[in-house]
Amino acid sequence: QVQLVESGGGLVQAGGSLRLSCAASGRSFSWYNAAWFRQAPGKERECVAAARWSGSTTYYPTYYASSMKGRFTISSDYAKNTVYLQMNSLKPEDTAVYYCAANQREYFRERAPDDYDYWGQGTQVTVSA
Repeated sequence: QVQLVESGGGLVQAGGSLRLSCAASGRSFSWYNAAWFRQAPGKERECVAAARWSGSTTYYPTYYASSMKGRFTISSDYAKNTVYLQMNSLKPEDTAVYYCAANQREYFRERAPDDYDYWGQGTQVTVSA
């Protein structure tokens, strides 16, 4: 079974940056589709960004939440089986637990948690004012 291990969360001041990493382990895994979700206390889990593979090496974003567009970037390193979320200009409203997710489905709902089969344990991001 594939396991996703996240790292990079922490405490940062407003306006700062963090880079989250999600590494696959457990069995040989090739990234097909990946996404980052976040969940703040009392709120629904929301899709932050999603990406799909095109060809053998190209990885391109297909969705960014409106509040994150222009500040967050999803990317990957195929050779390392790792997906990243670069977060810039962080705001206190970005405080949440961030999760990476992946699947190997051809057809799926990009923003739907139920359509992702592999999940990281979550990493806490706290942004102070």
